[in-house]
Formats: sequence, C-alpha cells, structure tokens
Amino acid sequence: MRRFLLRLIINAVALYAAIALMRNYGITPTSQNWYDYLWLALIFGVINAVIKPLLIVASCPLLVLTLGLGTLLINTLLFFLAGWIGTQFGVGFTVDGFLPAFFGALIVSIVSWVLSAIFRDEVK
Repeated sequence: MRRFLLRLIINAVALYAAIALMRNYGITPTSQNWYDYLWLALIFGVINAVIKPLLIVASCPLLVLTLGLGTLLINTLLFFLAGWIGTQFGVGFTVDGFLPAFFGALIVSIVSWVLSAIFRDEVK
C-alpha cells in the first residue's frame, strides 16, 4: 500500500510539473485543487498499466525500427488520453495539439524518473 501511494504521489507531482510548465504553451488545467492531481495521477496510472502494454506489443516492429523512439509517441498519446479522460471527470487538462502533448509527456517522464530515482528504496 505504501508503494502504491508513493507511486501515486510521484505521478501527481510529475503531472503537476508538466501542466505548470506547459500552461502558457498549450496545456490548460480544468482545476487547481491538489487532490484533483491525485485523481488525475490515478487515471494516468491506470491508463499506463492497461493500455500502454497493449500499444507496445502492437507496435513492436515500429519500436524496433525506430530503436525505441516510438515509445515517445506512445507516451504522447497516453498523456493526451489521460487529460481527455480526466476532463470527462472534471480533473483533467486540455491539450492544444501534438507538440504540447509531446513536451508534457516528456516532462512527466523526466520528473517521474528523477523522483523514482530519489525514492528508489521506498518504491521497491
């Protein structure tokens, strides 16, 4: 349970960072409450746990051909999808195109990687 909560908080902080940094560049949050970011992180985690493995398996030849850079496109799609699904529940964000979604997904990946490295002993 402790590991789940830590992963949830890491995802919430990463999503907050992406939305805050990209606010003037095409990502608009629908809410500013801190607990909305926890709900959004839960939606993002479920999407990454369910849909991401299916997309990776389905696009395996493309991933091999692009030497893994195709995962950036998958992450962009999932970031956009998490925002759209969250918006349906009133906790998400809107994205105004591919580039804001790409950079938002990149920021989420970097921030969650750094935080997971900092809290590596607690996440295991």
